[in-house]
Amino acid sequence: MKKNDQPIKDVLKQMVNSNNWNEKLNRVKIRELWAKVMGETVSKYTRHITLRNNSLVILIDSAPLKQELSYSKSKIINILNEELGEEIIKEVIIH
Repeated sequence: MKKNDQPIKDVLKQMVNSNNWNEKLNRVKIRELWAKVMGETVSKYTRHITLRNNSLVILIDSAPLKQELSYSKSKIINILNEELGEEIIKEVIIH
């Protein structure tokens, strides 16, 4: 390799970090993980899910499910952060 040659993985990582794409990629990852981790039933009642400033905002159509998920906020944070491989989510907001 020449002095300025870098592995493609490093170049892509620099590009993602420098262009602030990291948060957008995390939003997409979280939407995909939500269905996988929480299951089909919870996913079916989830109207919208997004990440804003390290807060996971979830809109749920079912009042009983909202209540149940509100008791499991710390568990949701732990599971999703573990799947993401880094501590991205600090708070869960359920509407």
